[in-house]
Amino acid sequence: MNPSNKMMIVYICYLLTALLAIGQIVRLQFFSDYKDQLDAIVYRTIDIPAHRGSILGYDGRVLANTVPFYEIRMDCSVPSDDMLNRDLGSLSQALSRFFGDRSAAAYEKEIVQARIEKRPGYRNLLLGNRVVSHDELEEIKKFPIFDQGQYRGGLIATQREKRIYPYKRLAYRTIGYISQDEQSGVGIEYAYNAYLKGHPGKQRVRRRSGDDKWVPISSRPEMAPKDGIDIVTTIDISIQGAAENALREQLSIDSTFEGATAVVMEVSSGAIRAIVNMKKMQNGSYDETFNYAISESTNPGSTFKLATLIALLEDGYVRLSDSIETGKNGWRYYGKTFTEASGSLGTISVQQAFEKSSNVAFARLAVDKYGNREKQFINRLYNMKLNERLNIELIGEGRAQIPFPGEAGWSRLSLPMIAMGYEMKLTPLHVLTFYNAIANNGRMVTPYFIESFMQHGRVVEQFEHTPLSGTLCTSSTLKAVHAALRGVVEQGTASRINDKRYSISGKTGTAQIAYDGGFVHNGYRKHQASFVGFFPSEDPKYSMIVILYSSPTRGNFYGASWAAPVFKKIADHIYITNPFWNAPLEAPRKAS
Repeated sequence: MNPSNKMMIVYICYLLTALLAIGQIVRLQFFSDYKDQLDAIVYRTIDIPAHRGSILGYDGRVLANTVPFYEIRMDCSVPSDDMLNRDLGSLSQALSRFFGDRSAAAYEKEIVQARIEKRPGYRNLLLGNRVVSHDELEEIKKFPIFDQGQYRGGLIATQREKRIYPYKRLAYRTIGYISQDEQSGVGIEYAYNAYLKGHPGKQRVRRRSGDDKWVPISSRPEMAPKDGIDIVTTIDISIQGAAENALREQLSIDSTFEGATAVVMEVSSGAIRAIVNMKKMQNGSYDETFNYAISESTNPGSTFKLATLIALLEDGYVRLSDSIETGKNGWRYYGKTFTEASGSLGTISVQQAFEKSSNVAFARLAVDKYGNREKQFINRLYNMKLNERLNIELIGEGRAQIPFPGEAGWSRLSLPMIAMGYEMKLTPLHVLTFYNAIANNGRMVTPYFIESFMQHGRVVEQFEHTPLSGTLCTSSTLKAVHAALRGVVEQGTASRINDKRYSISGKTGTAQIAYDGGFVHNGYRKHQASFVGFFPSEDPKYSMIVILYSSPTRGNFYGASWAAPVFKKIADHIYITNPFWNAPLEAPRKAS
C-alpha cells in the first residue's frame, strides 16, 4: 500500500472519530437527560413539612399539639484554636451539667478528637442525649464558644418537631397516635390525619461544595406549606379528669380487674364529654392502651333487661304492676335452670323484677309472651336500633350482634338468654347510646367526638348533630321505664348510690364473659360489672356507663358493688361543678 492510501485511511479514521464525538455532543446536548441527571446531583426539590394541627378540648384547652425541639450539634472545624484553648473546658462543663449524660472531660475529649482526626461527621457532631426545647436552646446559645454563633462558634441547632400531650395520658386512647409512616395508629390522630397533617410546601435546594450539605437556593420557598387543621373535640377536661380519678381509685381496691371503661355523654346532643379506658399492664398498673368503650363487644348482661322491658310494654304484654312468679328454686326450661343471684324472690311485680334484676322473671316473661313469636321480639330489638352500627368518627368500632331466629346458633334457649342480655354482643357505647335515648325522651342521637375544625383561631367548619328520626317507644312506655329505672336507684340493686340532693336513674348489670372457648374453667369465671344511667332523673343532662372487667376469679362480681360507686363519684363531680344545678352541696354532719 502506497503512502497516500495509508494517509487516506488515517484521515478517514480521524474523521469518523470526530463525527462520532460531535454526534455524542449533540445527543447529550439536545436528546439526552444527562443535564437533568447532572442537575439532580447538584439541585433537588424537597418537601417543607406543614405544622400539624392541634387537638383541643371542648373549652379550647390543648390535648395534643406539635412543638419545635432541637438537636444540638457542633461544627468542630469552625472555632479557632485560640478560642478552643481558652474556652473548651468551660463549654464541656456547661454541656455536662446541662445534659447530665457524661463528664466534662468526655465532652472535651470527643470534640478535640473529632476536630484533629476529622472523624466522619466532625462538621456535624451530635451533642447530648436528647432534643431540647426552644427555651433550652436559648440557654445553650449562652454557653462559652456557642455564644459566638454558628459561623464563629460552630453551634448547629437542627429543628425537629415533637408531639406533646399536656395532660399526659388523659383520654390518650381516644386522642390517639399515628406511626411515622402514617400507615397505622388509633384515635383522632389517626382517623383525622388527613386534616391534621396539612399540606407540605416545596423548597429548591443545592448541594454545598465541601461538606455535601443541602442549602436553600432562595430564602422564600417555591410553595409555602399549609398548616393542618385544629380539631376541637367534645372532651370536657374537668369531667374527663374526674372520671379517670374515680375509675383508677376503684381499680386500686382489688387486683382482680383486668380493665375498665367509663363514658359520659351529653343527653341532648350525644357529645362525649369523657371517655376513660384502662387496661392492666404487666407491672400491675393501668394505662390507656385499649379502647374498651368502642371496641369491646360482649354480653351486656342485666343492663339489657331495659330493652326487654320496653318490648313487653310496647306490645301490651305487661304492666309494671303485674305479678310474676320466680319460684323458690329457680325456673327450669329446656334443660337449663334459671336462678337469681340474690336468692329466691318469690312472687314479685314486674317493676320489682326490674329493680331487683330478676333473671327468672325476665326469662319467663320472654318465653311466656314471645315463645311462639320469637321474631316479633327480635324485630322489636332491631327497631330500637340495638343491632346497628353507630358510625362514630373513630376507627375500631366493635360490632353489635343480636341473632335472629333461624340463624346458625339459634336454639330454644336463645329467647330467654337474650332477654337477660346473653347470646348477643354490644359495646359499652352501644348500651350507653340506647340508655341516652331513653333519657332524651325516646330520641336516639349518635355519639360523637368532634365539635368543629379551626384554623388560626377561626372556626372553619362546625358540625351539626341532629337526632335520628322517630322515637324508640311510645310516651306511655317511656314514662313506665323512667319509673322503673328510678326505682332501681331508690329501692333496687343500686340503692346505695341514691342521693337526696339530685336524682339518678339507671340499671346495674353483671355478666359472665366467655374466655378460652367457655364460661367456666376449674371453677374460675370472668365477669363484667356495669352501671348505666342518667341524671338528674326529671330533666336528664348527662348519661353515663361504667364497666369493670375482671380477671378469672371464683368470687362474686356485681355491678352494684363495683361499677355503681364509680358512676356516683363522677356524677357528684358534675353536680358540684355545673351551674345548671343550684342546690348547695352540704357537708356531711359530724356525729355528736
